[in-house]
Amino acid sequence: MTDQTKDFIVKDTEISSSEDTSDKKKENAAGSSTSGEHSGQDPQLPKINFSTFIFSLNSSALYHLGLVPDPTTGKKEKNLLLAKQSIDILGMLDEKTHGNLTNDEEKLLRHILHDLRLMYVKERN
Repeated sequence: MTDQTKDFIVKDTEISSSEDTSDKKKENAAGSSTSGEHSGQDPQLPKINFSTFIFSLNSSALYHLGLVPDPTTGKKEKNLLLAKQSIDILGMLDEKTHGNLTNDEEKLLRHILHDLRLMYVKERN
């Protein structure tokens, strides 16, 4: 490691029934914090389920297709190899989850996959 590399620690703030809550309070008072505590607000992330996972992969593919900008820089960048990888992951999920999804989840996955494949072909030409 170089001197410029900074170490970080991830601590679970979830308290299980076997842990003493006073120990967790001492940890938090000693300076451990989650990313939401830096801003003084709890982060508002969507509930993780199959649909939000699919939307995440969709966003990744759209970014790599150069169709949506990077949220931090505002710049659009195209990397068709990574876009294809995200689309292939969605295709694999479609195959592996066949028969195990709700109708809505299946429709969502199939529509996103269809649209991304069309966009990929268009961007490749």
